Parts: sequence; structure tokens; C-alpha cells
Amino acid sequence: MQNILAMIMAGGEGSRLFPLTRERAKPAVPFGGKYRLVDFVLSNFLNSKMYSIYVLTQFKSQSLTEHLQEGWRFSSILKDHFILPVPAQQRTGASWYQGTADAIYQNINLIEGHGFDMVAVFGADHIYRMDIRQMVDFHIQNNANMTVSALPVKVNEATEFGVIQVDSDQRIIGFEEKPAQPKPIPGRPGEAYASMGNYIFNTDFMVNALYEDAADENSSHDFGKDILPKVYPKDRVFAYDFRTNIIPGSSSQEVGAWRDVGTIKAFWEANMDLRNVKPMFNLYNNRWPIKTTLYEGPPAKFVFNEDGRRGQAVNSIVAEGSIISGGIVQDSVIGRDVYIDSGAAIINSLIMDRVKVGKNCKINMAIIDKDVDIPEGVSIGYNLEEDKKRFYVDEESNIIVITKGYKFN
Repeated sequence: MQNILAMIMAGGEGSRLFPLTRERAKPAVPFGGKYRLVDFVLSNFLNSKMYSIYVLTQFKSQSLTEHLQEGWRFSSILKDHFILPVPAQQRTGASWYQGTADAIYQNINLIEGHGFDMVAVFGADHIYRMDIRQMVDFHIQNNANMTVSALPVKVNEATEFGVIQVDSDQRIIGFEEKPAQPKPIPGRPGEAYASMGNYIFNTDFMVNALYEDAADENSSHDFGKDILPKVYPKDRVFAYDFRTNIIPGSSSQEVGAWRDVGTIKAFWEANMDLRNVKPMFNLYNNRWPIKTTLYEGPPAKFVFNEDGRRGQAVNSIVAEGSIISGGIVQDSVIGRDVYIDSGAAIINSLIMDRVKVGKNCKINMAIIDKDVDIPEGVSIGYNLEEDKKRFYVDEESNIIVITKGYKFN
């Protein structure tokens, strides 16, 4: 077993997910009724039996830090078992993190001299399952200095990614950021490798590369834009095909499944996928569970109200502590401690924790953040012009977003 340190990049501002990121960092955004985005990468590391983890935070980190302290603490018995948030400390100067490489460089004291054979640098805001040990095995088998996790995508879709070119042995021989004409994978003319922004490094190699990059005044100090192009021509740098990663208990359609939830539309679609009979990402795989904070409240409840109306949910997820009292939920995701009153109808929507939906409310194609009390008879998602006067409406999808703690007049 190699001694591996994980560095999770969780400082993202998430401007494209505004207003969900108005008060929290992107990795802290709630997902799927009970999770946070950061839970998926942390679960991957724990399920891969990797327990030395630093989570690098920066923008609006309070919510994320509280979540890590509540749900992701090990006991103090084993010193190499830890999940610790690391705030930006400006150890190397007066600036915040300038790029992904600079974020690691500013915390290089956590790496040097601690006996780690490898360092895994992973992002914190994507939805996927991955056995990281399989990527480590690939790294070792190829005697690599650096390995990049690569997602096969259609060539005509690869223009939105950093595209990796490889030879027949998966060794990286080129890299282009959002190329107009992406180069395909050898023997697979319809596909190209998109960088997932997840890396495995030999520790000494990474430390040397970070020092060289920090001394380069022309660098933007980013792994993809700067370090990867510098090292692949002269060092052993390989691409790991994410589609070859096999997870116990996963269906064939989940192999290679990876969701970017960087926009309101993508975030809504990823949540709505969970409600399907056969979702692309299955939350119910007990052989590779997604962990999060423990909840000590009661289970969900569906009841007849005083009017004799039956609370019901169809093709939906309803989290713990929620009560549907005579209301109807269809094709939606409902968070914890939500109360839905008589005659209310919620369709194609994501409702986060502690939201109260009053009698006879109608909600469609909406994301409602935490701690919102919706008065009786309010209609959301049926008159776009009126919604734009009161709420945030995503221009790409017309999805309505009601911000955390919003107060109705």
C-alpha cells in the first residue's frame, strides 16, 4: 500500500451557480435532498481506502467548514486518518490562490517531509463514483510521474474541455485548452480525452514542479494550463481512462458517468436525474455508498390532512424529516424537514431543507434554497414575467431560483 495524501480543491467561487453560491462555496451547495457536492469526492476517497485528506477552502467557506466538522471527522486514534479543512493562509505572500497549482504550492508545508509517496489532487464539485486505487495502480504500472484522469467525450463536444492527446500506450503527447478541432483518441476516431482536472503525482516530482512554476512570473499557476504542458514533453505523464474504472454494484450505464454541475441548468438536470427509475447516477449502491452528515430527525411522512386530502409523492425523492400533508409532489427532489401543506403541488423542482410550502401553492421548474417560508396560494413557475420581477430566473433554462432565507412580502 502506497502512502497517499489527498488534496481536495474546494475553494471554488462557483459564480455560474449564483445565486446558490451567494452565501456558500460551490462544493458546499446542497444536492440530492441530503448531500453536499463535496460529499461525492470525499466518499470516493474513503471507499477507495484513502484516509489522509486535506480540503483546501477559500471563498465563503463557513458553510463548507461546518459541514466537514459535523459529518467528516475521524477519531484521533490514528494520526494518518484525517479529513481537515485548510483555509487560504497566504503563507507564501499576500495573495489568495492564483490557480490550482498555486493553491497546492501555498500549502506545500503539508506535503514536504511527511513521508507521502504520492499526492492526489482532486476537485470537489462534480458528481461521479471513482475507485481512485485503480487510477493509482495504473500510475504505478506505467512508472508515471504524473497521471491525469481523462473522460472520453464525443469529439464535437470536446471543444469545451482541455483535451489530452495520447499515444497508443496512454502516454500524454499533447494538450490543448478548448481546441477548435480536438484530436481523437488513437483507434477511437469519434472520441477525445477531456481532462477531468484530477491528478496523481509522485510527491518529489510534484514538489519540484511546483517550485519551478512558482518561480515563473509568466505562469498563471494552474495544473492544466501551465504545469501539464511543461512536463509532458520530457517526463512520464499518462492519461487514465475514467471509463475503465469499475465500481462494485454499478450498472453498465454508470460506467464513465461524470456530471459537471457548474450551471443552474446542469445542477437542476443532475438533481432531476436522481428521481428516475434508472438514473445515470444511482444513490442506492450500498457497495459504494455516498456518505454525508448524520441526521437525527424522524423519517419522512405522508399523511391525510384535516380536509381529507392525501399527501403523496410520485417519481420523487423525499428526504428525512419531511412531511407531505395533503400536498402532491411529482418528479421532484425534496430535502430534509420540508413541510408541504394541503392542496400544494410541486412539479419538476428541487426543494432544499426546512422549506415550508403553504396551502394551495403551485411550484414548477424551480430550485428553492433553504429556510424559505412560501405563503398560501403562491404560484411559482407559471408566469415567467411575474417570476422575473420577484425571483432570480436563469437565462439559459428559465429555471426559477429562490435564494436561501428569502422573505415573501
